[in-house]
Amino acid sequence: MNGLVQLYYTAHNAIFPRLACLDGLPLLALRLILFFPFLVAGEFKIMGMDDPDGTITYFANLGIPAPEILAPLAAYTEFIGAYLLLLGLATRWISIPLIITMIVAIFAVHWDNGWAAIANSTDQEIGVRLDAAKNILREHGNYSWLTEKGSLVILNNGIEFAATYLVMLFVLLFNGGGRYTSVDYYLGRMFADKS
Repeated sequence: MNGLVQLYYTAHNAIFPRLACLDGLPLLALRLILFFPFLVAGEFKIMGMDDPDGTITYFANLGIPAPEILAPLAAYTEFIGAYLLLLGLATRWISIPLIITMIVAIFAVHWDNGWAAIANSTDQEIGVRLDAAKNILREHGNYSWLTEKGSLVILNNGIEFAATYLVMLFVLLFNGGGRYTSVDYYLGRMFADKS
């Protein structure tokens, strides 16, 4: 048993330290994945800002205080934050307000819907509704065109995606944008304290 443990750690120490030069890649991947949902969410909120039934009213209906201030703040945080994440610029700083938006989204929008973002079609009640929708579309619509890019689903709107984004943002908050893959890395080297 002792020899097996020694072999394990010999192999471990021979392989994994060599991966350190690539440690910026996972952080780049997180930033790239987060770019799209924050960009889309920010754009959607910004476009709904002038609509009387849009973003500000939605925030007010959620019970969020001062929606005329917090709705634009959230919208522009997500929109600008998406680009900062993409570049890896001020990654740790922008992670903080984005974490706050995810926490608010989890509790104000998604919490009552449970975990799953998309309803499980094996649930009998969901299955009945999906079958009914499919039958209506087959009879009155172009079902094959509607489903050629993917099957129909029922949005459950649970915390799954927001919680996943929250965890990803925590990783970026504690690790930064990534070595070799972020503007932060090069600015940090340029302005490093030389004393």
